[in-house]
Amino acid sequence: MIGDKAYPEAMETFEVQAAGNQEPLRVDKFLLNLMYKVSRSRIRQAIEAKSVWVNGKEIKANYKVRPKDVVRIDFPRYRPDETLIPEDIPLDVMFEDDDVLLVNKPAGLVVHPGVGNWTGTLANALMYRYNNLPTQQNEFVKDDESAKADASRAGIVHRLDKNTSGVMVVAKTPLGMKEIAHQFFERTTHRRYHALVWGETEDEGRIEGNIGRDLRNEKVYRIYKDGSHGKHAVTHYKTIERFGYVSLVECRLETGRTHQIRVHMNYLGNSIVGDDK
Repeated sequence: MIGDKAYPEAMETFEVQAAGNQEPLRVDKFLLNLMYKVSRSRIRQAIEAKSVWVNGKEIKANYKVRPKDVVRIDFPRYRPDETLIPEDIPLDVMFEDDDVLLVNKPAGLVVHPGVGNWTGTLANALMYRYNNLPTQQNEFVKDDESAKADASRAGIVHRLDKNTSGVMVVAKTPLGMKEIAHQFFERTTHRRYHALVWGETEDEGRIEGNIGRDLRNEKVYRIYKDGSHGKHAVTHYKTIERFGYVSLVECRLETGRTHQIRVHMNYLGNSIVGDDK
């Protein structure tokens, strides 16, 4: 998403071209499947406000998106407070130099403010401990949904889900931000996750399939192997150890999609142990 030229701080713009094999789908459902954390009501409000265009023309709510249509939506950028509040939250810093630091994020800690979690995040903790952290630059945003320019994400180049623990790289200087972001852009970083899943898994494998919202339930993400919806995603996995009913696997991500490991492992029939979504 990028700021509107006339109102860069007040508006957000999302534009996408439908695939060549796109089946007719009502425009609000089409956008809902692609837009992260945007409600259907917000999309409908944009349509009513004549802020949705297809191929450069205003459309009605019942318009159905067709192959190769270019869909654009503008809507106000909602933030309850432009100021990120510093909070004294303990951090487990594993490494630190002048430009970067490595933080061991525990499960349960949200990375940056968002709907339902405007305080108590890693970003709030970083603001308490450090001053003038840099923000992500759009020139290096490529294939990772977690890397988006936002003042509330100062120093943060990537993210982990709330209930995922792991090491996060944080930039302390513009140079550190540029170099780290460039590595993510060029995919020279390697992200590996360990997950306990139900059932026995193959020794190793590769899962490729678009990930997007379920068209019947916007709260659920699913895989679209035919590429008709969602965004391209690739996960490599290998089995570390088997424990009868469950297996410990290591997942290596080529892309950074929302709930990627959860969706891809579910597709194999090996859902993550303890996953309540």
